Amino acid sequence: MITALLVANRGEIACRIFRTCRELGMSTVAVYSDADAGALHVREADTAVRLPGAAPADTYLRGDLVVAAALAAGADAVHPGYGFLSENAGFARAVLDAGLVWVGPPVEAIELMASKTRAKKLMAAADVPLLAPVDPDAVTAADLPLLLKAAAGGGGRGMRVVRELSSLRAELTAASAEAAGAFGDGEVFAEPYVERGRHVEVQVMADGQGTVWALGTRDCSLQRRHQKVVEEAPAPGLDDALRGRLRDAAVAAAQAVGYRGAGTVEFLVSAEGRPYFLEMNTRLQVEHPVTEAVFGLDLVALQLRIAEGGPLPAATPPEPSGHAVEARLYAEDPARDWQPQTGALLTLDVPDEPGIRLDTGYTGGDAVGVHYDPMLAKVVAHAPTRAEAVRLLARALERARIHGPVTNRELLVRSLRHPDFTTGRLDTGFYDRHLAALTATGGPAADSARRLAATAAALASAAGARAEGAGSGPARFGAWRNLASAPQTRRYRAEPDGTEYEIAYRTGRDGTPTPESGERVVAARPGTVTLETGGVTRHFTITPHGDRTYVDTTSGSYTFTALPRFTDPAERTEPGSLLAPMPGTVVRLADGLAPGAAVRAGQPLIWLEAMKMEHRILAPASGTLTALHAAPGLQVEVGALLAVVQDAPAPEDASG
Repeated sequence: MITALLVANRGEIACRIFRTCRELGMSTVAVYSDADAGALHVREADTAVRLPGAAPADTYLRGDLVVAAALAAGADAVHPGYGFLSENAGFARAVLDAGLVWVGPPVEAIELMASKTRAKKLMAAADVPLLAPVDPDAVTAADLPLLLKAAAGGGGRGMRVVRELSSLRAELTAASAEAAGAFGDGEVFAEPYVERGRHVEVQVMADGQGTVWALGTRDCSLQRRHQKVVEEAPAPGLDDALRGRLRDAAVAAAQAVGYRGAGTVEFLVSAEGRPYFLEMNTRLQVEHPVTEAVFGLDLVALQLRIAEGGPLPAATPPEPSGHAVEARLYAEDPARDWQPQTGALLTLDVPDEPGIRLDTGYTGGDAVGVHYDPMLAKVVAHAPTRAEAVRLLARALERARIHGPVTNRELLVRSLRHPDFTTGRLDTGFYDRHLAALTATGGPAADSARRLAATAAALASAAGARAEGAGSGPARFGAWRNLASAPQTRRYRAEPDGTEYEIAYRTGRDGTPTPESGERVVAARPGTVTLETGGVTRHFTITPHGDRTYVDTTSGSYTFTALPRFTDPAERTEPGSLLAPMPGTVVRLADGLAPGAAVRAGQPLIWLEAMKMEHRILAPASGTLTALHAAPGLQVEVGALLAVVQDAPAPEDASG
């Protein structure tokens, strides 16, 4: 029996595993880096052990330190969560060698599936359908497009789509470099790229007595940078024959490696309905809650039961019920190349309603740092039908109060309501086609709604100033007043797109603010404002935090910065300056990049790694690189000057 469990992970997944441990009467042990000293998973654990340092390579990826922490804290089992060391066979072996229980698959199964190239050979022998590999040295135009993939690891690292033969060599080099940096293994392989393919996976659970459950399907086709954003169960639009093929192939894959515990077999399904094996993830998946919701199971509890030597509860899994959809809430700006965001997460409040589940590693007041993945939470909706689940999830996200860094919340809401998604027309190119429209600031109606929110912010600020000055209570207004005072103005910049609004209002002799734009003020308090316009009454909740003001409504949320405020770093530098958009580490430069080099607009010049992702710094215009301050290995802060490109004719001999 497991009495004390160490989770060799952080954030949301550690908190989620701890929740099951508490229900089972197990004590919990957390590990944490210096950057995570105050993190939620540390606060929730019964015991916590420090891993000195901040970078993952010095902390969560140090298997020796994690095993030592388990022994020091008196844990008798280790659960790896996902990511980090979860699919590291050497770590699993070290846990077992230390006399601890490993809550995961057999070491041999991890080893067999660790390399995608080796796994594909094994699956071929088990008659699992595969895409034929392509030799990168023998590629012709007929083989295009190609997908380059890292043999080790996952999460989209080391993955590239090649559509032109002329770019193949450069993309192979870039993919190999990224894979080596992320996984310590630069092996890359190529296979045909399936246009408009769907990412469909099967959750498997196997015990030590030979029983293997295939727990339905999940669709994970909505992805950015080859990383999942929205997942659902069951995968919509599959006929019975295809579901049967996927289930049988997943069971065959698990049996081929003597699998035990929770795992996921991932497939690419072509537009014609042909499935192809991608990989087997020998761990719990981020998206496991949608399967739990549909089957009424606790997969972590089953993992622990199997790790203790127990069997699955029955020979066959329970019958599924309803539909579940999960959205990953990230601190990132989708309109700016998915740029991760950092800073204080001031408020995270998702409606606690029937059918809604929140898995998170944050609470209001926590900080989003630069060292780890920017996922804030997973929001899951479960309902009798897909349409109901999608509607429930979109509404919960829309009504959530999220103050702090820019997030992808608006993108998620729009994605869930997009006609292609609501009708189940899913494929991995969804964001390639629709991102620009989904991140657009909107037309006149959207601008009008945002201006009304800015008006509410101005009135709340004025009401707050009046309350502070006079010490009086909240003001209520029933109608217009004939005011003779001169108008006052407040200027706001909407975030993150930068649209500016100037709000004019008059203040009567009793101190009540009334907007010049014609809305009727029903009530105005420092924290809440009610306005009537066009016969429709709307309520606004206003929350100021420092130089930012957050306005939440039942149909959307807005963030404003009062003007004038601090000058943007870009405004203090010469034209053509390339600034670091976030703190990070320079991992590589474009070939031959040096002062005097000719560059073209949009050309990737510098690769910056931050928050487990690589970000390209592009040339702002065609011209000449006149200064270069970046070098591989250099750690930079946000706003740091990396290079300068002058919009001028390049010298004829750029090398000189």
